[in-house]
Amino acid sequence: MNSNLLFDFTLDKANKCIRINREFNGDLELVWKTWTDPKLLDQWWAPKPYHIETKTLELNVGGMWLYAMVSPQNEKMWCRADYKAIKKQKLLSWLDTFCDEQGKENNIKPRSLWNTNFSQSNGKTLVNIVMTHDKLEDVEAMVNMGFKEGFSMAVGNLDELILSLKK
Repeated sequence: MNSNLLFDFTLDKANKCIRINREFNGDLELVWKTWTDPKLLDQWWAPKPYHIETKTLELNVGGMWLYAMVSPQNEKMWCRADYKAIKKQKLLSWLDTFCDEQGKENNIKPRSLWNTNFSQSNGKTLVNIVMTHDKLEDVEAMVNMGFKEGFSMAVGNLDELILSLKK
């Protein structure tokens, strides 16, 4: 991860959420594309040595992103993001849940409502994420399963991807 870029991760127990502010060294159009193009998402979303494989992505309100996080042993954990709001290059909101390969929700791990806002300043893009959960225990479970560390690695992958796409 580029240490000159903002990365603020806050556990907000009172509001049952995780707040993340992350800056990227790329313009808004490029960063937005990395969050919405399945071929690009597959290159950064998971922490190494894991990777993801997108099965489907329908980028519209009511649409769904269905993907598997794949371990080095080729074990797949399926996830689904149901898009709730989209404002091009400004907002992505989705309900994230664990599921089976067909997208049927399971209750293995807590689900999260992601509200992800994008803004640009001085050639960099700030991504502001609020992940809200149903219960405080769900927020704590996310933190205890290593979400901060895993997400930090994933956005480090995104830093590398953005750098390669700018060449």
